[in-house]
Amino acid sequence: MVKKNATSYKQTRFGILPRREVIKLEAQGTKRGLVLLNKIASKKKSITSDFIKKIHKECFSDILLKDAGRFRTIQVTYSGKEAPHFSKINEMMKILGDDIEYAIGHLPKVSDEDFISRVVEIISRFQHRFVLIHPFLDYNGRIARMFTDYILMRLNLPLIEIKAETGKERKDYIKALQKADRGDYSDLENIISSALNESLEQVIKS
Repeated sequence: MVKKNATSYKQTRFGILPRREVIKLEAQGTKRGLVLLNKIASKKKSITSDFIKKIHKECFSDILLKDAGRFRTIQVTYSGKEAPHFSKINEMMKILGDDIEYAIGHLPKVSDEDFISRVVEIISRFQHRFVLIHPFLDYNGRIARMFTDYILMRLNLPLIEIKAETGKERKDYIKALQKADRGDYSDLENIISSALNESLEQVIKS
């Protein structure tokens, strides 16, 4: 029987820590990554495998130790399905980066009425493909969302908050990703569009 107050523990750079302490390290790491991405955004640095690995290592080297900043070399399952074979990760991530850079480079003008909807479309497909490839052993969703913010930084758009860590929001996000597996991006686009519109409204009000 599992005790009601039982908690999980994880080996970290600071020793074996309970989940509540690991959550703090995750938050600190994510903040470091976003600060670094913000500094780089003005240079319009392209999204590449090496760039993604660098951010993953910056964020989670205190937690993942040997696996931070490295694409996985084993097979894993997530959300009840098997991830693509690890031997395909490098190729798939390169294609993803090239496709996203092409899409960003062919966005309509900011003044075009389709600009925001095209940004939402790019972000939706990036997030889905990143999570589908599942390049790292852990924190794939978080890194996908951080690079979503990086894309927005490059486009001088406000950052968005996609609530996908716990509770109903996480379930809705996962369902939207699963729906995208079948080629239907509507729910994922609605989640991202809602978050972006909320951020834009806050900018207008401030």
